[in-house]
Amino acid sequence: MTYVRPDRASPPGSRVKPGVAPAPILRGEGQWAFGHAEPLNDNERIKKDDGPLNVRWRIENVYSRRGFASIEQSDLHGRFRWWGLYTQRRPATAAGARATLDPHDLDDEYFMMRIRTDGGHLDLPQLRTVADVSVRYARDSADVTDRQNIQLHWIRIEDVPEIWRRLQAVGLSTVEACGDCPRVVLGSPVAGISVDEVVDATPAVRAIVERFVGDPALANLPRKFKSSVSWLPDVPYEVNDLSFLGVVHPERGPGFDVWVGGGLSTAPMLARRLGAWVPLDEVPDVWAAIVEVFRDYGYRRLRNRARLKFLVADWGVERFRAVVEGYLGRPLVDGPAPALPAAPVDHVGVHPQRDGRYYVGVAPLVGRVSGTRLAALAGAVERHGGTWIRLTPYQKILVPDVRPDRTDALVAALRDIGLEAQPSPWRRSTMSCTGIEFCKLAVVETKGRAAALVRELEKRLADVPVDLTVNVNGCPNACARTQVADIGLKGQLVRGPDGQQVEGFQVHLGGGLALAAGQAGAFGRKLRGLRTTAEDLPDYVERLVHRYLAGRRSPAETFAQWIGRVEEGQLR
Repeated sequence: MTYVRPDRASPPGSRVKPGVAPAPILRGEGQWAFGHAEPLNDNERIKKDDGPLNVRWRIENVYSRRGFASIEQSDLHGRFRWWGLYTQRRPATAAGARATLDPHDLDDEYFMMRIRTDGGHLDLPQLRTVADVSVRYARDSADVTDRQNIQLHWIRIEDVPEIWRRLQAVGLSTVEACGDCPRVVLGSPVAGISVDEVVDATPAVRAIVERFVGDPALANLPRKFKSSVSWLPDVPYEVNDLSFLGVVHPERGPGFDVWVGGGLSTAPMLARRLGAWVPLDEVPDVWAAIVEVFRDYGYRRLRNRARLKFLVADWGVERFRAVVEGYLGRPLVDGPAPALPAAPVDHVGVHPQRDGRYYVGVAPLVGRVSGTRLAALAGAVERHGGTWIRLTPYQKILVPDVRPDRTDALVAALRDIGLEAQPSPWRRSTMSCTGIEFCKLAVVETKGRAAALVRELEKRLADVPVDLTVNVNGCPNACARTQVADIGLKGQLVRGPDGQQVEGFQVHLGGGLALAAGQAGAFGRKLRGLRTTAEDLPDYVERLVHRYLAGRRSPAETFAQWIGRVEEGQLR
């Protein structure tokens, strides 16, 4: 059977010639390719009524001049996202409010703003501009996220046009940093400088952004679309909608393996190999074809089934690949699976580059920085001969191109501003989402609790030889990748000792991704009733670590292996 690309980017009715598309499933899912043009939920109606990218004009010419109260609700809770803006949570709203109120009832008159940094690249003028915007307009707030970008808070609508002007002046943007569209494209933080890299994927990342990001034809997807292009497995490729990972074809040489259908949240799925080999120069076209398939065949009836992972799960990889090939107008080349390194790639510390210089990787405490700290970082980088930084998908920062004789001095300078290149295992391996401080979906506070947990474990377990990932999330949406951590903590209200509800966490144990040879991606073990209060969290983690060390069969038995075989009582 032959599959063809529908003719338009918006649903005009019947979109596919009779007999050439796969038969629709019995229950309509709002798929454009089957002529389902009428929106089936409020989000789809908002996107149909007006292209989401069009809201920029109203922000610049209406809302920024008339103030927050003038903003139309369909823009405020819908289209603003396409320009990297979410309303943040009102201060002092109770943890339990999320259980009884709609998130919109928690709106503050300030915004979170995500700055798009595809591949995590920031040169010094860009870094200084972000720092200045943070100090001037965002109360000195800034977080390095696990999507390899920087997020600000306390943004006023009146200031947004001037912030955009400053960002654009140095080549930065917030376009499609949020919304049902292609989000930031992840890339290896050491692309182009790694001693282990065969192909630098940066040209493909740049081509994708230049050709497709901000294109109205790809700006109305069923849900968000997360992707990565990296030679090294130093990005979480198994939990993206689409990932390209480096591989050497036995006959055609270096190229990229294609993975589709990953995603976490309340219905986690790991990406699956498409079985195709793609050369570097064809990556943008294949990326676009897969986005278009998602746009046209993705489910638009229910928001909780609208991610690409559900389409891939229903169709299967073979059928999905056939449709993608129809959009490309040619078959894809079969290819081998990538060979993973002996150990996971870790960028924290001092590491050699391929050109004889070094890069220094530092760990901000759970990703929290500030404009002041970013400005100090820019100064330290410049004083030691650097010209840019890179962000990682693990809330870390790298400083490339350091001369061998300057590494020690740079490490010391970064330590002076709270950026540690020789962190404890707990500081290195703990991540946190935004949490209740700013996020309307969160149930518990995360950044402060995760930071306190790190500091406490640094004291209690200073001499304990263990290196475990701890991912702290404020709600079930898994923005901090709860299900694929050694210890994943999903925020929820739990019963305290006195029977009253307090902030706490449901615990996931032994999850992980296939980032090295011999590893297999797996979700953490979730035991019925395994919860801890936030106050008891340090005690729980300390107890669990000691049980693991005492109970493992040998030093080679990993935490995940131990979790998989022990009785439930050992995990409580």
